[in-house]
Amino acid sequence: MTSQQHRNRVRRSALAAGTALTVVVGGAAVASGADPASTTPGKPKLKLIAASKSVTLDRWEGEPGVYLDLGTYVTVDGAPLEFKVKRKSYKDPVVAQQILRHGNTVRTKTLPAGLVKDFSGLPGFLEVSIKNAAGQEVSKSKGTFCPNNASGRLRPDAPATSRYPESCPTNPWTLGSVWGVEKGWASNSSTVDYDKPVDLPAGEYTAKVSVAKKYRDLFGIPDDRPTVKVTVREISDDGGEGAAAPRSAGRHGGHAGHGAPAGQGAHAGHGAAAQDTHGAHHYGPRGADAPTPPQLSHALADRGRASHLGDGPGHTDGSRVAPALKPHTKRPSGRAGVPAGVPKPDLRSLPAWDIAITDGEDGDVPGKDYLAFSANVWNAGPAPLVVDGFRSPGADLMDAYQYFYDANGKQVGYTPTGTMEWDPRVGHEHWHFTDFASYRLLSADQTKEVRSGKEAFCLANTDAVDYTVKNANWHPYNTDLSTACGQQNSLSVREVLDVGSGDTYTQYRPGQSFDVTDLPNGTYYIQVIANPEKRLKETDLKNNVALRKVVLGGEPGARTVKVPPHHLIDAP
Repeated sequence: MTSQQHRNRVRRSALAAGTALTVVVGGAAVASGADPASTTPGKPKLKLIAASKSVTLDRWEGEPGVYLDLGTYVTVDGAPLEFKVKRKSYKDPVVAQQILRHGNTVRTKTLPAGLVKDFSGLPGFLEVSIKNAAGQEVSKSKGTFCPNNASGRLRPDAPATSRYPESCPTNPWTLGSVWGVEKGWASNSSTVDYDKPVDLPAGEYTAKVSVAKKYRDLFGIPDDRPTVKVTVREISDDGGEGAAAPRSAGRHGGHAGHGAPAGQGAHAGHGAAAQDTHGAHHYGPRGADAPTPPQLSHALADRGRASHLGDGPGHTDGSRVAPALKPHTKRPSGRAGVPAGVPKPDLRSLPAWDIAITDGEDGDVPGKDYLAFSANVWNAGPAPLVVDGFRSPGADLMDAYQYFYDANGKQVGYTPTGTMEWDPRVGHEHWHFTDFASYRLLSADQTKEVRSGKEAFCLANTDAVDYTVKNANWHPYNTDLSTACGQQNSLSVREVLDVGSGDTYTQYRPGQSFDVTDLPNGTYYIQVIANPEKRLKETDLKNNVALRKVVLGGEPGARTVKVPPHHLIDAP
């Protein structure tokens, strides 16, 4: 990891730490003056507030600017603010509905067509104007509002916890999402774009923040325009990486996203920033094998693109560190079987993305060309996939068993389902469930297998693929691999893929990516297959395969790849 990457992660962690403090303390201070709840049944009353009259932003020496988190929040009262966002297929546009709840009555209000184009939030919601000490406007921007951003209660009688997911997914293959803010809560309205810092020299500024008129009209939000005094101070970096600790001090913060469950991330094997230039190491936009500190990270502003940013011991995807899921104390006994009518998982593959040509890094043969990609298998439900592994003393493998539960959560069956193996490679170092997925590179007519690979997986809920399906769990536990997949000395482990969530692996390590050095130029298809040996019991085995078209070009040592859009999804 470079010093610049380390600097960025420290900066992001400082923003994260400030968020929780600002919401609870600042929000509570404003709540005492909150207006009565809206009189329209089920309609929430929204208001834009600033938690503090002034903030201090640090500009580190050598960096192009500062990151604007001004500590502004959208408060919600009278009723929860809730949205259901979904697309029927990748051929169809995203449709967003506001859910209006009043007692046992539920109504829906469809937002204007085209207003919401993806699952990252309400685009162009927040408008920010910044003026310098002379009164000249030096920056003007618009930002997306994710209702699932970092949030907190406004007053003691508000719900103690939030039922809603903890980020807005930006995985390109997301099919459904739920956004929401509880009644009596406030959600951070700031959008921090870490790829586009604002170039503000050290000095004093005034920021004016407002909600765009189209949203004020749509949701009945007052035209409040809070102002925030902004002090930008320049900090020298002569202490190098050793200066990391002071960077957390004195930072005003608030990241535009929670610690998060699915949506969540990708594994290394299970993908810093993509380096697609030929000859550079390819991490993919998720930075899969780069360790991150155990706090809310850039992953959460970019949910679905920031995956398992390091999946070794102590490395998480930046979400909360969940407790390890506990397996049964001993192997199952009695006759194996699955009673008729018992709910089962439904594993589905997503088309490959994050596709790039790489060369001999990470143990690959130098001088060759490899086709790297990310792949995801998700669970459409209605039951979670639960797999326990049990190891005999001294054995190198665990015997794996799939468990089944009735509607009340009682275990009613089990089946043997292969093995788990310990993966000692750097960036892995956990137990992998074998035969969970396989990958093939097919010819243009999809009749000939050109290259193939199989990957054993440590199952984790890295991406929120569709939280609108039946029994979707909006708060899955095992969202990071440091807790999900055991240690080398483990006797047993439990791995779970929850309903609505998927598990992304970035295939760039040896044996995972495809060697395309000697392949002719032309059209090929990356095929992703879930449950290839059909050992896992599912609701439907007919939706386990996904294809993604790629076009290879160039010549050995300088190969290229073009990735056409997949229906409406242009995610190479």
